[in-house]
Amino acid sequence: MELPRPLVSADWLVSQLEAPDLVVLDASWYPPTEGRDPRAEHRSARIPGARFFDIEEISDRESDLPHMAPLPSAFEAALATLGIGEGTRVVVYDGHGLLSAPRAWWMFRAFGKEEVTVLDGGLPVWREAGRPMESGSVATPVPPRVRFEARPDPTWLADRDQVRAALASGKVQVVDARAAARFRGEAPEPRPGLRSGHLPGSRNLPWLTLLDEDRCLRDEAQLQAAFEDAGVRPDAPVITTCGSGVTAAILSLALDRLGRRSAVYDGSWADWGRPSELPVAAGDGSSDDELFPS
Repeated sequence: MELPRPLVSADWLVSQLEAPDLVVLDASWYPPTEGRDPRAEHRSARIPGARFFDIEEISDRESDLPHMAPLPSAFEAALATLGIGEGTRVVVYDGHGLLSAPRAWWMFRAFGKEEVTVLDGGLPVWREAGRPMESGSVATPVPPRVRFEARPDPTWLADRDQVRAALASGKVQVVDARAAARFRGEAPEPRPGLRSGHLPGSRNLPWLTLLDEDRCLRDEAQLQAAFEDAGVRPDAPVITTCGSGVTAAILSLALDRLGRRSAVYDGSWADWGRPSELPVAAGDGSSDDELFPS
């Protein structure tokens, strides 16, 4: 069966659980302030057959920034360990509902893996629907007959220089998924040592506004309205950003649902907000369009 993208329902997934070419990944990740252990939760309760996709481990271990995208060779090796090769269909979920699964989805897309989708509403919706669960030790995945070869696609990824150029040009929109108080500079950053505020010229669209009460992604009309209300044109180029590149991927997932590709600023505020010469603005963003130096 063709893999719906970028989202699938619990009904669709339960009908495909036994498909030999389908791999389900638990990509749960939680902010340190929540004190949760995603691996332990995976062992205690997961979708049957799900394997754990560790966003912290499958990252650039040499970077001083949190969970940056890994090198292509490291991503290939991680997928081989998970039993994912060419032609494997992948469904990603998380225990929050819709928090970190989009980050894993984005990594697959950034490395050229097209056959990937996200379980809308994640594990909470799966549980509430009375779908099967399993617990205990996890079976070792069968190595794929054909390994996945990474094909990095730069249209999914932006770095600091690209973001700086985008803001200076005024032709590429930068959209920040952080909570409004953090964007305005009124709340301290959870990571020590970071400045408060936002990238001058960026727009704020808190990621929670894109989800409904079940933590599912809103429908296309509601997503379109949310972007427009934030002063964002979904039909124009967009770079998404957040605190460390996780919830930015939720914005990119929403844009993908609207048929628009966007790049994630991987370093996000963990990079830009460090003490440096990079400019920082405060307020709601309505008056800082001209603050960014050329």
